[in-house]
Amino acid sequence: ALGLAACGGGPEVGGGGGGAGGGEELDLDFSGVEPAKKIDFWTNHPGGSQEVEAQLLAAFTEETGIEVNHVTAGSNYEEIAQRFQTAQAANSGLPAVVVLSDVWWFRYFLNGNVIPIDSLVEQLEIDLSDYRDSLVQDYQYDDQQWALPYGRSTPLFYYNKDHFSAAGLPDRAPETWSEFEEWAPKLTESETAYMYPDLAGYAGWTLQNVLWGQDAAWSDEWTITCAEPAAVEALQWVQDSVFSKGWAQVASSDSADTFAAGVCSSTIASTGSLVGVLESATFDVGVGFLPGGSVDGPVCPTGGAGLGIPAAVTKEEQLAGAMLMEFMGRPESTVAFSAATGYMPIRKSADLTELTAETPQIQLAVDQLDVTKPQDFARVFLPGADQEMAEAIASVVTTEGDVQEAMDGLKETLEGIYTKEIQPKLEG
Repeated sequence: ALGLAACGGGPEVGGGGGGAGGGEELDLDFSGVEPAKKIDFWTNHPGGSQEVEAQLLAAFTEETGIEVNHVTAGSNYEEIAQRFQTAQAANSGLPAVVVLSDVWWFRYFLNGNVIPIDSLVEQLEIDLSDYRDSLVQDYQYDDQQWALPYGRSTPLFYYNKDHFSAAGLPDRAPETWSEFEEWAPKLTESETAYMYPDLAGYAGWTLQNVLWGQDAAWSDEWTITCAEPAAVEALQWVQDSVFSKGWAQVASSDSADTFAAGVCSSTIASTGSLVGVLESATFDVGVGFLPGGSVDGPVCPTGGAGLGIPAAVTKEEQLAGAMLMEFMGRPESTVAFSAATGYMPIRKSADLTELTAETPQIQLAVDQLDVTKPQDFARVFLPGADQEMAEAIASVVTTEGDVQEAMDGLKETLEGIYTKEIQPKLEG
C-alpha cells in the first residue's frame, strides 16, 4: 500500500503540479476543454483481463463516442513500465491512460511523468469516498491524488482442501506460521507442503508478511532495517523452512499455477490469480488470510496496479483519459473486472451479491482489507528495490547463503538507491 504520506505525514515533495521532477507548472484547469475523440490505453491485462477490458472499453465508446486503442504494452508490470519510460524519453507515442504498478508509480511522480488528477476528479464528480479507503489512499502523496485503483489485490493463503483433509488438518488457513510449521510434516500428498512464490515477482511483496509478523520490516520509512536482528531472524526462519526443515520450496514460475497443478499443498499468491486457480485446479481450493507471527498487528500488504494520466499528452487526451478512468472505476465495471480476474472490487457501493455467490472466496479478499497495512517505503518508493530484494532472497533460499551477509548487502544497496535517486529530489 502506498498511502504513506497520506496516512502518515511523509516528507514534503516540491516541484509543482508535475511532481518533484516536473519542471514547469502544469496547467490543470480543464474547464472548457473538449475531450479527445481517440485515445490510447496501455495495459498488461492484469489477471488475464484482456477480454473483460475489451468489453468495458467497447461500452465506454458506446456511451461517450471516444474511441480507445486497446494496447498490450507489456506482459507484466515491468514491461509496461519500461515501454512507458522509453516513450517518455522519446516524448512521443504516449497513452492517455497507463497501468501503473505499486512499485513504479512513485518514480513517475518524482520525475513529473504523471499529473495529479484532483481537478479532473472534481470536474467529473468522481466520488473518492466511495472507493475502498486503503486502495484510493495508496495513490495520495503531497496532498494530491496521482492515480486511481484498478487491478488491486492482497496476497491470499491458498491451500488444497483434499490434501489438508487427508492429513487430518482443519479446513482453514493456519492462523500463524508457527501453526503451519506444525502442520507441514503431515502434508505428504504432494511434492511439498508449501511453495514460496517465485522470487522475481513476489519476494519483496509477500515476505513483508513474514517480516511484519516478527516485528521486522524492509524499512522504517526511509530508514533501511532489513539487516537488523529481527529481520535477519525472520529470514533465517524462511531459509530453514527450505533447507534444514525441508517443508518448503521456492517456485520457479508463478506459484499459483504450480499450486493449481497440485504440485504443492499450499502457497501464497495474489487475489488476482484466484479465478484462474479456481478454473484450472482439479481439487477443492481453500483460501484464507495470511498467517501471522509472534506479534499482534496487520501482516498483509496490498498490491497491484492503478491507472494514471501522463503529463506529456494534450489536455484533451488527459480529459478523455480521466473519463475512461471514471468509467473503469464505476461500481458495475469493477464488479465485472473482479468476476473475470479475482481482483478486489474497488468501490464500496459495488453490489457483490452475484459475484460472491459465484466466487465466495472474493469476499474473504475484501474482508482482509481490514487487516492490511502500508507497504514498506523500501519496496515501493525506491526504484529497482523490488529486484534487489529478490536477488538477496535468492541467495538465501536457493543457495543457502549467509542471511546476515545477504541483508547487509541489501541494506547497502537500498541506502545507495535512496541517497542517489530519492533524497536529492525530496530535498530539491
